[in-house]
Amino acid sequence: MSTSTPDRSTTADTSVTSANTHALGHALSQQDGEPGLRRNLKNRHIQMIALGGAIGTGLFYGAAGSAKLAGPAVLLTYAIGGLAIFLIMRALGEMSWHTPVSGAFSHYATENWGRFPGFFSGWNYWFNYIFVSMAELSVVGLYVNYWYPQVHPGVTAAAFLVVITLINLINVKAYGEFEFWFAIIKVVAIIAMIILGAFLIFGVGRGDATGISNLWSHGGFMPNGVWGMLSALVVVMFAFGGVELIGITAGEADEPRTTIPKAINQVVYRILIFYIGALFVIFALVPWDQLDNKTSPFVLIFDKLGIPAAAGILNVVVLTAAVSAYNSGLYSNGRMLYSLALRGDAPRFLATVNKSGSPYVGVLVSSLVTALAVVLVFVMPDKVFSILVPVALMAGIFNWAMILITQIKFRRRIGPDGVAALGFRMPFFPVANYIVLAFLAFVVFVMTTQESSRLTPLYGLIWIGIVAIGYAVRNATAKNAVTSGV
Repeated sequence: MSTSTPDRSTTADTSVTSANTHALGHALSQQDGEPGLRRNLKNRHIQMIALGGAIGTGLFYGAAGSAKLAGPAVLLTYAIGGLAIFLIMRALGEMSWHTPVSGAFSHYATENWGRFPGFFSGWNYWFNYIFVSMAELSVVGLYVNYWYPQVHPGVTAAAFLVVITLINLINVKAYGEFEFWFAIIKVVAIIAMIILGAFLIFGVGRGDATGISNLWSHGGFMPNGVWGMLSALVVVMFAFGGVELIGITAGEADEPRTTIPKAINQVVYRILIFYIGALFVIFALVPWDQLDNKTSPFVLIFDKLGIPAAAGILNVVVLTAAVSAYNSGLYSNGRMLYSLALRGDAPRFLATVNKSGSPYVGVLVSSLVTALAVVLVFVMPDKVFSILVPVALMAGIFNWAMILITQIKFRRRIGPDGVAALGFRMPFFPVANYIVLAFLAFVVFVMTTQESSRLTPLYGLIWIGIVAIGYAVRNATAKNAVTSGV
């Protein structure tokens, strides 16, 4: 396999990325993409990559868990979470419009905040998507068990791990096409389910309308009160994780200053429609207290209504959704390791790309770590998802908070003249930043009140300590390399 490794040396100086390096990196990202990568992603690819990352198990599998906490009021929880995510994406979009590079959060944190924030942001994002990928991979076996209950979920998880890894080793355009069609399948299916559900609700063509009384006839619309609605934020915010993949695609986007803003503005409201619309149909057709975590609520609906063929088709869809989300996660992890390696924040071999422009070493390393999910599925198949979600969400909250803080510092750095030249801006700046930061802090508090996530914030602090140690080792290694003349 023909490979090329960008010649980037590291130094002990904590301001390794000099002004000249920034200017060079910016020029490369504007013209040909970052060294080794290809600008082959069109707007339709970017739209579907973001949808593919966000519409996964959080909707098709996790909806039952959030419904048990909030009842039908989880619709409001999704609306609140969606608004917060929209503002976070606008903050990211502003920086992506200004400097479209694949490192996204990590690059912006380094440039506007400092070396350690950039180091932490990059590795935390990788860590986040390792756990997201593991969560997605952990449930694919459960979907396959719908047809083949005798096959152990771990075997299925291992098979999909291999297949998706191979897809990610092809050039980015091929990856974009795979993800486009993966995402199209679930988007079309959700729309079809909403339409079919509406027929059942209003009795179109059947004559026996089910109505929407299930939204309030089983303990009320908010059966567990306001706190119950807010308690669902843990699962809901995990479900929204993945939209920020748009920032990772900037380094390989064709005409990023056009496609990135368009993708951000369109994806968020589409996700809100898909989530709220789909869940509205679910709660209208099936009492919320009859949903369980043994199968997807989407499949459960059609089983209960005596439409087994539709249930089988939907199971294909939810399986595709999980595979699609895992596909997006592996894509982003490979690109983040690539970006970290270019700046000397990860071993240089991770910046190696193959002749088609795929950072294949980063992809393989990420896939190997994600394989831990396969082991966990063999050991505890019924508990893996609930264990992984809080950890992934904690890392996601770190990512989102750093995006908001970095964007504040970005505005200060570019000054009034730079802000005036921006073609895509964060609305309600900086008030919106502080409100969303407070909201994220509240989500962390909610995590401490739930049995499955009570210790997760503590794990988050431990993770910060581990990254700090890694950063110290990185600086010591770079210093030794300079001293020895390497």
